[in-house]
Amino acid sequence: MPRVTDLGITIGLLPSGPTGSVLDVPGAGLGHATVWRDEPPPPTGRGIARTGVTVLDPGGDLFTAPVPAGAAVLNGAGECTGLLAIRELGLAETPVFLTSTMQVGRVYDAACELLIEEQPAIGTDDVIIPVVAECDDSFLSEPRRMQVRRGDVRAALTAARASAGGAAAAEGAVGAGTGMTCLGYKGGVGTASRVLPDGHTVGVVTLTNFGDRERLTVAGAPAGRLLPAPPPGTGRPRAAGSCIVIALTDGPLDAAGCGRLARRAGLGLARTGSTAHHGSGEIFLALATGLRAPRGRAPGTPVTGRALDDYFAALVEATEEAVLNSLLQAETVSGRDGHTSYRLPADELRRVLAGPAVGR
Repeated sequence: MPRVTDLGITIGLLPSGPTGSVLDVPGAGLGHATVWRDEPPPPTGRGIARTGVTVLDPGGDLFTAPVPAGAAVLNGAGECTGLLAIRELGLAETPVFLTSTMQVGRVYDAACELLIEEQPAIGTDDVIIPVVAECDDSFLSEPRRMQVRRGDVRAALTAARASAGGAAAAEGAVGAGTGMTCLGYKGGVGTASRVLPDGHTVGVVTLTNFGDRERLTVAGAPAGRLLPAPPPGTGRPRAAGSCIVIALTDGPLDAAGCGRLARRAGLGLARTGSTAHHGSGEIFLALATGLRAPRGRAPGTPVTGRALDDYFAALVEATEEAVLNSLLQAETVSGRDGHTSYRLPADELRRVLAGPAVGR
């Protein structure tokens, strides 16, 4: 199961961190809980579940010491709870939870309960609005039953905390990425990182569920038009299926800088073939731990102006690479109604990229 760098592909100019993932940001953790179930369809049973929960945790107690944050929406046919509060207050007070469209309420409720268990001041000193973002995995997973349970959210959060400082992050068809399809192939969770000249790191996590195979672009090559078509199956996922991009950096960015950083994620998606279809939700978040301050206190002096350019470049490059990693790391998955989402064929892709630069 290769990643982008294993294929000899170089995306952009900036170097990756040691793990090439969001785990390169100090304190960051990325964890998953996969829900894989085969039961009779409703109303007899819960149907086929190919879904789950993924958690990105910046580390530390986000209630007592929230982090500067910003958000951007390229196309709004999706949901992210807490986004309005981030835009208004410029802070993230919870980890970021990812799941499927019809499971947002379950994950939100569980997040509230779990975070209250950890921090008794929540609900006493102030309330929280957990950040929960979604993509639609109903091509492979039965959406008419609530598939995610509180224990799944707990497992993903625990796994995220345990992964901090680890050597690698799980990607592909895991957690929230289990039922996703991207650019005609099996999508899911992807991550990548870039190290800036000033020593700070930008890490990116993507939940990919968008696009047409014919538009898949890899390192500038029209790979989707050059690769053999996947086997015919029953049904075809809609191209408008959404993408969530979360950036995390240890750089000294304030809320304004995070908002500007988040907006650049769309440039990275475009480089892979996204056109932000009518019914797709492209929702971007950026969090920064470099100016973290105790609750209610103002942060220090942020990076501004042209000093943000390296952060912008890092985000674009890491977003492009994270999308491709989500494809390369995902296995073929079959789900409801006989639908199958096939993995991106890495060997064929390697041959395509080594051949003539057709259509570049």
